[in-house]
Amino acid sequence: MEGRLDGRVAVVTGAGSGIGLASARRLASEGARVVCVDVNPRGGKELADELGGEFVACDVADEAQVRDLFDGVAERHGRIDIAVNNAGISPPDDDSILVTGLEAWERVLRVNTTSVYLCCKYVIPHMRRQGRGSIINTASFVALMGAATSQIAYTASKGGVLAMTRELGVQFAREGIRVNALCPGPVATPLLLELFAKDPERAARRLVHVPMGRFAEPGEIAAAVAFLASDDASFMTAAEFVVDGGITGAYVTPR
Repeated sequence: MEGRLDGRVAVVTGAGSGIGLASARRLASEGARVVCVDVNPRGGKELADELGGEFVACDVADEAQVRDLFDGVAERHGRIDIAVNNAGISPPDDDSILVTGLEAWERVLRVNTTSVYLCCKYVIPHMRRQGRGSIINTASFVALMGAATSQIAYTASKGGVLAMTRELGVQFAREGIRVNALCPGPVATPLLLELFAKDPERAARRLVHVPMGRFAEPGEIAAAVAFLASDDASFMTAAEFVVDGGITGAYVTPR
């Protein structure tokens, strides 16, 4: 919907690929000025140039860098209306709890959960001064159900994002700040495709549980991001917004 986000400033982390890239493009197409944030300068800079936006290199697990990110955007643009806290990892050494080491556990929690804590901590004061804002935290359908093919740290990290989002959504609701968690099903991102290319059996075992019979396209998740960012979602906060092809509603899937 062209113009739905005219004049708004959006910060998207993990913008260099996958859901973040598609979300940045969708927000820009609806009129937002997008600040593309990624630890990888090449992908993020190319996207910012494409969108006529701005690129900021940032390790979102580093508190000082996150603070400087949001303070800098507010100083340069005068406001921050939308924060899409999307950066995350799903490394191959995150597996069953029986084999996943403490180093992998802590690394995934820091990138996937602590980064969302930091981004919320440092964007909310700017939104409070404005009296409005929309924060979208990327969680996952795995925060809502268990899996026998476990990625224990990833699952725990996304459960933490979901619980934190609920609390922030409730706490700041009367200040005009909406905080919602997006819970995608499996998405055909480079991260997921690379993981499953190494283990086709694991991919097939997961795909069979998707009632729609396919993984989501990043643009389909980006459409949900744009909705949550817009005034069309003005009465939504502290919510889990599930876009999963029917996985969490399924008992037996179609043949």
